[in-house]
Amino acid sequence: MKKSKFSEEQIVRILQEAARGENSHQQLCKDHGVTTHTFYIWRRKYASLKTDDLRELRELERENAQLKKLLAERDLEIDALRALFRKNGLALPIPSRERSF
Repeated sequence: MKKSKFSEEQIVRILQEAARGENSHQQLCKDHGVTTHTFYIWRRKYASLKTDDLRELRELERENAQLKKLLAERDLEIDALRALFRKNGLALPIPSRERSF
């Protein structure tokens, strides 16, 4: 995906400027050098966000990516252990089906 020439904070500021209603959407797009289609995509994506919310969203996305990476690594380790057990002819550990509360 192509990287935008606008940061997310700049996009939010442009949308806030549009919400004030000083200029029409077309004039605002012309001033900032974006198409009206791009403006409406931004509005759909960032409509209710403020700059603080945007920082939180970015942090959550970063944390989510780290967790997904950890999960993928764990799954690879489990698959490698299972392959090793099968190769050596050992029985796979069976998780306990009964839970004691």
